[in-house]
Amino acid sequence: MINKIKNYLRKINAIKEKIDFILESLGRIENRQVQESLNKNDLQNLEFKVYSQSGEDGIVQWLVNKVNLKNKTFIEFGVENYLESNTRFLLLNNYWSGLVIDGDINNINYIKKDPIYWRCNLKAVTAFIDKDNINSIFTSNGLIGEIGLLSIDIDGNDYWIFEAINSINPAIIIAEYNSFFGYKRKVTVPYNKSFVRSEAHFSKTYYGASINALTSLANLKGYSLVASNKSGNNIFFVRNDLMGDLKEISVKDAYRKINFRESHNQNGELTFDDFNIAKKTMNDLDVYDLDSDKIIKIKDI
Repeated sequence: MINKIKNYLRKINAIKEKIDFILESLGRIENRQVQESLNKNDLQNLEFKVYSQSGEDGIVQWLVNKVNLKNKTFIEFGVENYLESNTRFLLLNNYWSGLVIDGDINNINYIKKDPIYWRCNLKAVTAFIDKDNINSIFTSNGLIGEIGLLSIDIDGNDYWIFEAINSINPAIIIAEYNSFFGYKRKVTVPYNKSFVRSEAHFSKTYYGASINALTSLANLKGYSLVASNKSGNNIFFVRNDLMGDLKEISVKDAYRKINFRESHNQNGELTFDDFNIAKKTMNDLDVYDLDSDKIIKIKDI
C-alpha cells in the first residue's frame, strides 16, 4: 500500500511538472510579444498570466525589461504556497533570486518541497509580518539596500507595513489596493498588529488600503505610479530615478473596480454579490482617513 501511494504521488508530481513546463513555455511566447512592445507605454494591453493572479506577469516582464535594474533580487510577502504569485515567473523565466514570506508554516513547508526550491535561488521563511518586524526580517535574511522588486500583498496592514519599510530600496514596487475603498480618499484599515482578513469581517473584503493612500505613500518614498492591472487589485510603482521614458499615470486613471465577486455572508458562503452590494455589506466598518487623521465609516468614503 505504501509503495502504491508513493507511486501515485510520483505520478502527480510528474504531471504537475509537465503542466508547469507548458505554462512557462506559453509565458515565454507571451513574453516575446512584450519584448516587441518595449517602446510602448500601454502596459495594460501587455498583461498575461502564467503564475500571477491576473495579468501581473506581463506587466512585470515589461517593467523589468524597461527599467535599468542594478539588482535582480525580489521580495514578495503574503505568498501562501507560492503557486500563484507575482514573482514565480520572474524566478523561473528571468533567473532572478528572491525571498518569499508567509505567516503559515504549512505554506512555507510546501514551498520548500517544491522542485523550484532546489532548482532556483529562492529562500522561503515563516513570519507573521507587522510594522515592527518587517525590516529585521529583510536584514536577517541578507537583504538590505538596493533590490529589483518588492511585492506587497498581505490582505490587511499593507499600508502600515509599506510605511514602515526603510531597510530596502526597490526599483519596482507592486502593491495590492482595496477597490471597495474607491480612488478619491486616502484610507486604510486601522492598524491592528494581529489583523487577519478572514477574521476581521465575515465578508472577507475588509482589508488593506485605497489606491490613493498607497500612491500618496509611494510618492513620499520617491516612486511614481506607472500601471495597474485590469482586474482592479494591483498597482505598480517605479522609483523616480529609474523612470526613464516611463509615464506617470493618475490615481483616477489607474483605478479599476475589482472584477472578483468574493464577498461572503455570515455563514461563510460566497454570495457572488456585485460591487455595489458587496460594498454596502461593509458600510458601518471603520477606516482610517489619512488626510483628516480620523476614523470614518466606509459608507462615508
